Amino acid sequence: MVNIEHVSVEFKSKNHVFKAVNDVSLKIKKGEIFGIVGTSGAGKSTLLRTINLLQKPTFGNIFIDSVNITNFTGSELRNVRHKIGMIFQHFNLIHTKTVFDNIAFPMIVSGAQKEAVKKRVLELSQLVGLSDKINFYPSQLSGGQKQRVGIARALANNPRILLCDEPTSALDLETTNSILELLKDIHKKTKITTIFITHEMDVIKKICTKVAVMDKGIVVESGNVYDIFALPKHPFTKKLVSHTLNLELPQRIFKDTKGVLLKIIYSGKRAEESILSDVIRKFNVDINILHGKIEYINETPLGILIVNIKNENSAKVDNIINYLKQKTTLTEVFNG
Repeated sequence: MVNIEHVSVEFKSKNHVFKAVNDVSLKIKKGEIFGIVGTSGAGKSTLLRTINLLQKPTFGNIFIDSVNITNFTGSELRNVRHKIGMIFQHFNLIHTKTVFDNIAFPMIVSGAQKEAVKKRVLELSQLVGLSDKINFYPSQLSGGQKQRVGIARALANNPRILLCDEPTSALDLETTNSILELLKDIHKKTKITTIFITHEMDVIKKICTKVAVMDKGIVVESGNVYDIFALPKHPFTKKLVSHTLNLELPQRIFKDTKGVLLKIIYSGKRAEESILSDVIRKFNVDINILHGKIEYINETPLGILIVNIKNENSAKVDNIINYLKQKTTLTEVFNG
């Protein structure tokens, strides 16, 4: 559906060249919700804007349905953009126009007939839960309602691709969750290919099926969201995931706890099995659980525990670790 091939974006000043995006290649399949995550300045929004050529790549190519659009201009580019909706972080609504007129704007620009515009606007206002706000102005709406208008506007021309540029970062937690649920519901109904930019791994976990992690303009890791959370490979990804899973322990635990601390990750059905109970019976050992949780990512369980094994000789501990490695996704000595 969308192929990004060796794309770089450079910004040049008098004495300096800044690479906002550095040789990025990604393949996004039809119907996916694909996340791009990274901290501020990682280049993720710049990369997103190359897909509809709001930002021209300095190098590389953008393909949509195997068509290279990189050098499109004029009517060719307008036709492409009509099939790409975009949701913005700060809504970008026209403050002097009503909800109806904001949603209608892309259709009017593309030359749609008046009756078709009215029918589509009413349909979309119902989809995003704003049927009763159709004649309101943006100043009369909450932040979440403004973003719902932005979502409806992005869908107005029945796009095949939806670009979401940090659409929840200006919202509170409760509103963020409601917007994510709305986008998931829209995707379920339309199967629209969605590309979602965020700096929050929690958001990726809730809505995306695939993810690319960016740092300093480079994609350092990509894959299924579940796999990235279960077994992140790159140090930067590990850092992002650890903050999201919140498995930090007070430093006194490392100072005061006797024995060995283990980090254990279970994935899939094993996250719901009684593996620790089996270890306790098999090895006649006491295990103290210091931290743990089961996350559900794309409806698949991911279990994470930090446990303490006390007062056992090193050979026995090695046997326990080897047994756990056979039964779990990851077992390793935990050093914080």
